[in-house]
Amino acid sequence: MSYLLLKFVHLTAAAFFIGGVFFEVMILSRSARQLAPASREQLSNVLGTRARSVMRWVIPVLYGAGLGLAWQYRAVLHNPLASSLGTMMALKIGLAVSILVQFICVVYLMRTGRMTASRSRRLHLSVLLHMLGILFLAKAMFLLSW
Repeated sequence: MSYLLLKFVHLTAAAFFIGGVFFEVMILSRSARQLAPASREQLSNVLGTRARSVMRWVIPVLYGAGLGLAWQYRAVLHNPLASSLGTMMALKIGLAVSILVQFICVVYLMRTGRMTASRSRRLHLSVLLHMLGILFLAKAMFLLSW
């Protein structure tokens, strides 16, 4: 797969993932507070089911394409502290791994029935902040140097 196609696939999957989390954190969670508890629960169940079915393919595509892109920079990543590009790329990968771990935690908490509204809000906000960090680093990697 060409680098351009790999980058397009990665950016498209990232847009889907970030857009979904942004919608949940900034729009849905605030709007759902205005609904009656039964309606809120029903909306949460319906949207949660749909989000899980979409994320089942978005996440593997996002991370698979990300690995393919990182492979292109394996020489830089061999010693990430030797250059600003390598350092920022390593930080970006670290944030991406953290998001994946948090996503796995969400799946675990949901399957064990231990997910609470408070945990869900904190995890979603954390993932959103991590993604903003990744977006900044993705742009900064090729614009900043030291």
